[in-house]
Order: sequence, then structure tokens, then C-alpha cells
Amino acid sequence: MRHLLNTLFVTTEGAYLAKDGQCVAVRVENQTRLRLPIHTVGQIVCYGRVSCSPPLMGFCGEKGVGLCFMSSSGRFLASVQGPVRGNVLLRRQQYRWADDDGGSAAIAAAVVAGKVANARTVLLRARRDHIDQPDGHPLHLAAERMADALRCLQQPGPTTDVVRGIEGDAARAYFGVFDHLVTSQKQDFFMRERSRRPPLDNLNALLSFLYALLVREATWALETVGLDPCVGFLHRDRPGRPSLALDLMEELRPVIADRLALSLVNRRQVAGDGFRRTESGGVLMDDATRKTVLVAWQKRKQEEITHPFINEKMPVGLLPVVQAQLLARHLRGDLDGYPPFIWK
Repeated sequence: MRHLLNTLFVTTEGAYLAKDGQCVAVRVENQTRLRLPIHTVGQIVCYGRVSCSPPLMGFCGEKGVGLCFMSSSGRFLASVQGPVRGNVLLRRQQYRWADDDGGSAAIAAAVVAGKVANARTVLLRARRDHIDQPDGHPLHLAAERMADALRCLQQPGPTTDVVRGIEGDAARAYFGVFDHLVTSQKQDFFMRERSRRPPLDNLNALLSFLYALLVREATWALETVGLDPCVGFLHRDRPGRPSLALDLMEELRPVIADRLALSLVNRRQVAGDGFRRTESGGVLMDDATRKTVLVAWQKRKQEEITHPFINEKMPVGLLPVVQAQLLARHLRGDLDGYPPFIWK
């Protein structure tokens, strides 16, 4: 099992990253604040007004270290990529599968099944924590709708459009009761509906930020195993859209991002005054809140979990890489189907 490498998040405005021997140096106002050996770093993520030297960019590409730039709100801006890794035959096989309606639909159905099953587990665990809830409670009804969705996905030969429809219905059921999962600070964190680009309330802003982190992890994982993150099976192709990364993150969103968001809110690790509304009506988190979320994200990635398919313990942060490897094995013909991660 591979080791989980560190992700270096740089959030200090005006910071400058440079190559210092075999290390990454972070400098602020001409003073070196941090030096990290490159072999301990898996990714570098820069937020806001952070710059980087060309020698470090080339060094990261040479060593296979992901380097990406995000806006202060967490929107992806650009990335630096070294030589394309992986077998070109694997990518050709990926493109053939993506163009085949039956094969593409089968992978999409597996991805959605993983997403729906994990989201349903989030609801069932919440309901178990509140044993006084009757069977007619919204959490129970939403879990039943998602069980129906799983049964529909098990029917033979669904088309990709049918799978997308099932996914959409399940997502509406899930987010329709997400507000019931918030047990504290309900005046500041609530879910009326899922909103994005821009998020219109504090909870949506927190979720969108975590989803942006997760899609970067998925993109890096796919590139690591040699797959093209822009050619997916569930999400349609669109210029500049990492469709396969969006596919891969679907089954991991409830487990990694949604649970972390709820934990941060319910344990009062983030507060309503850490968010602000912009002139356009969108909501952004401030610098201090963003740092709190990034620290919690790193801790979450280091937690251990047992993978149900390969039956091995691993850090949560390795799940995107393992799922990318399993997808590659399926595309090569080593596995009869793609096994999504199902949280127990």
C-alpha cells in the first residue's frame, strides 16, 4: 500500500514559493517561513495571491508533485503538469469505453450506486442518533427513496440518461433533508436547497469549498494512474471540465466532504461570523475559517478506514487513488465491473 503524502496548502497573501535544493521553500516578505523536502509532498495548493518560481514549477512536474492555483473562494484557476504518466493504451481503452453506451452506462450506474448508498448511510446514522424519530420522519422517508433508487440501479441495462435521472432524484431526496443533520448553530447554517456558483448560504459555501478540494484530489489520483480526468462516464464532456474526476468524487462526497462539513458545524469549529456575503449575493468564508477547514481536511484524510473491496486498512486520503486504480483495472479487463467504495 502506498503512503499518503502531505498536501501543502498556501493561503498567505503575497507568499512566494521557490525551489531550495531538494526542498520547497515558502517565503513571505523575503523571509523563509517553511521548508519541506519535495519527497514528502504530494500536492501543493495555492489560494489567492500566491506566486511560484519557474524552477519550482519544473521541479514539481519532474517529481510528479501536483501544483495548482485556486481563487480565495476555492475556485480552480490553473495547474502545472509534468509529463503525462501512464500507458497510452489505458487512455485509448478509456476513450473506447466512454464512447460505448453500454459500457459507459454500467460504470455510471456503479458510481451512482456508491454515491446513493453512502449518502443513505449518512442519513441512517443520523437517524440512529435520534432514536425518537418515527418512521414517517423526513430522514426515514428520504432513506426509503434512496433505497428505491438503489433497486432501480440494479435493473439490467439502464441507459446513461436513466442513471442520471436516478442520481438526480436521489440527490434531491438527500439534500432535501440535509438540514435535519445540522444539530447546532441552525440560525447560521441551514440547507434550504443546494446552491452553487455562487453558494447562497454558509452551509452551501462550506460544502462547495470541500467539494473543490475533493475534485482536485480525484483529478490528481486519475492522473497518477494514467487516466484522462476530462473524459468521464456519468458527467458529460465539456471543455475544461474534469468529467471523470467529478465521476470519481461522487461516491466519496458523503463520506469525506459531507460528514466533515457537518462535523465542523455541529462541533462549532466554524461559526457564522466566519462567512460574508458578496455584492453578487454569493457567500464566501474568511481567511481564518478557510485555514480551520483546511486543517480539518488534512486530519480527515489521515483517519484510517477499511476498504470493503480490497479489505485493507488505509488513510481516508488514499481512497481517490485506490478507486482510480480499481477503475483502471476494470478498463484493462482485470475486473468484471467497477467496484465503487461503499461505506459501512
